[in-house]
Amino acid sequence: MVEPTGNTLSLKRLGIDTHEEPVVYMRADCHVCRSEGFSAHSRVLITAGARSIVATLNVVRDGFVLPTEAGLSEAAWQLLEAVPGEIATMAHPRPVESLGAVRAKVFGKPFGEQQLTAILQDMAAGRYTDIELSSYLTACAAVGMSLDEVVWQTRGMVDVGARLTWERPVIADKHCVGGLPGNRTTPIVVAIVAAAGVWIPKTSSRAITSPAGTADTMETLAPVNLDLPTMRRVIEREGGCVIWGGAIHLSPVDDLLVRVERALDVDSDAQLVSSVLSKKVAAGATHVVIDLPVGPTAKMRTPQAAYNVARLLERVGDAVGLVVRPILTDGTQPVGRGIGPALEARDLVAVTRGDSGAPADLRARAVLLAGEVLELAGACRVGQGAVEAKAILADGRAWQKLQAICEAQGGMRTPPVSAQRFEVLAPTAGAVVDIDNRRLSRAAKLAGAPADPAAGIDLHVRLGDRVAAGQPLFTLHAESPGEIGYVREYLAAHPGIIAVGVPR
Repeated sequence: MVEPTGNTLSLKRLGIDTHEEPVVYMRADCHVCRSEGFSAHSRVLITAGARSIVATLNVVRDGFVLPTEAGLSEAAWQLLEAVPGEIATMAHPRPVESLGAVRAKVFGKPFGEQQLTAILQDMAAGRYTDIELSSYLTACAAVGMSLDEVVWQTRGMVDVGARLTWERPVIADKHCVGGLPGNRTTPIVVAIVAAAGVWIPKTSSRAITSPAGTADTMETLAPVNLDLPTMRRVIEREGGCVIWGGAIHLSPVDDLLVRVERALDVDSDAQLVSSVLSKKVAAGATHVVIDLPVGPTAKMRTPQAAYNVARLLERVGDAVGLVVRPILTDGTQPVGRGIGPALEARDLVAVTRGDSGAPADLRARAVLLAGEVLELAGACRVGQGAVEAKAILADGRAWQKLQAICEAQGGMRTPPVSAQRFEVLAPTAGAVVDIDNRRLSRAAKLAGAPADPAAGIDLHVRLGDRVAAGQPLFTLHAESPGEIGYVREYLAAHPGIIAVGVPR
């Protein structure tokens, strides 16, 4: 084995999940830290052969790495494509010149197109720390971005990642901006649209702060971590798919920004629009329907806020070559009954299969959105989209297509079932007058979703329903009594998640 010399260390895989941030762990008493002057949170250029990454340093006093070793987090290990025991060079990275434009933006100076291109390239190369990503997002949110800046940002996000192309003039897509528990219409829409003969290669995200992302829900039904050749085979065979977009590296800068944006709780219209549309352009879409739920605890709080985002989506979409149709929908309460991967999968299967007891609101929403996609893609006459979508559901074509897509992605699965359940009861008789989407989602997460796919909430009531005292409002699903107890403590501290009282 080659021994480390000079500013080199032997690489060790630590298996530490640092999400998407590459982190390197080095001993404070190692010769590299002493000679290079590295300290905690230094940026380190790690080079192994012809491969290199920039990682954030965490200093270790003793323990799990030796003075001759550099331990890598999972994100760093995967990015570097490292080999256990490989000798790597540690050095200071060059200064990131594009940060000057970010500092200028803080004081109100607009970005130029070339400046934004350089910033996004540096982000994609891992040259920005989380603190620097935070400064970029904060500056853009506080100062604002012009239409040109949003267009340049969207194009730049596409250019620094992979981009798919398809041998068809019309490629459909559908997206929801989020913020509404249980709104898992995407697999249903994909099944309907693909059954109608329109290609819809859907790349979806996993949950970051919600109880389930579309990819998490779909994963309880079929594999979603597909590579690009497999995705192409599924599309060419079935005309549709629902896979995890992170596996094929579309608009990777967006993934970095979303992670930091959620931690900051900063969600500007400009970043939302660039995030959504860069993913669609990178996936090769030409026609996109975007669901904008509007409600007091949804992401779009007011119709005016949703309208502003809709206009920006249309204008930026036009500039980057996308036909975009935003749809404002009801975001006042959850959709369907299940909140959490397996429970949402149960609902969408019931709708697609045509079960008589399937959630009517989920079915109606999926029909609406699928109909808009069919019309936008030119698969039916204007005004007939919902009629066609409903017919495809009713005659079984959508269910056949969903099963076929699942099989093509690796085989259809049965969603898991939770081991523990607890009913939350109405404290008094009355009508359901309010449902707090955000806190309901939080409760589902505390129950274990999405890490435990069977965990979450089964909702039994909707706004306006009359309930008796002691009647179940919802059922918690979890894997252990401890998790149930944790959620019960949260519910005791927030008793009005589902408010029962006198209708206004």
